[in-house]
Amino acid sequence: MNLILVTPADFISADEVYLTDRRFEHIQQIHRAQLGQRLKVGILDGNSGYGEITQIEVQGIKLQLTLTDKPLPAVPLTLLLALPRPKMLKRILQSIAALGIKEIYLINSYKVDKSYWSTPVLHPESVHQQLLLGLEQSGDTLLPKVHLRKRFKPFVEDELEAIAFDSQKLVAHPYQARACPESSGQKTTLAIGP
Repeated sequence: MNLILVTPADFISADEVYLTDRRFEHIQQIHRAQLGQRLKVGILDGNSGYGEITQIEVQGIKLQLTLTDKPLPAVPLTLLLALPRPKMLKRILQSIAALGIKEIYLINSYKVDKSYWSTPVLHPESVHQQLLLGLEQSGDTLLPKVHLRKRFKPFVEDELEAIAFDSQKLVAHPYQARACPESSGQKTTLAIGP
């Protein structure tokens, strides 16, 4: 955890938060919390900066925040990803968030096993948790948007054109003879999957 992410629910005053969950445990065990110590902190979907430890208790910790840094710019990439195996999905969601990708479409395709759509990993709370882990690792605060599309044909016919409008369109294919274009900062839509 390279960034302690806080939410509006954590605030006890205009510039103070009180943490009692896994973030508190991380600060205690990994950072070896001491009064006056400063930690990198960011508010979800907002600014980042630092939090100074002002109180340590058995059940929680209080930080006084100074959040003056604007969020990192989003990578200009929309990812269309065929739904992977549930075991891989957790790691993929973390990696996507850590890379700064802000728009993800998990889509059905011919080779996606139908049982993948009923995995608990796709529950909103689980997806949210994996994205938070990726943000904490990268130091970003902007939460990616994940869209689930269980029907491939309606997605391609009704939505894809608007999603990929005015962007460079790439399809990852293992047998492509040409190399992938280098990053140009141009808006890109990338499709990956079976």
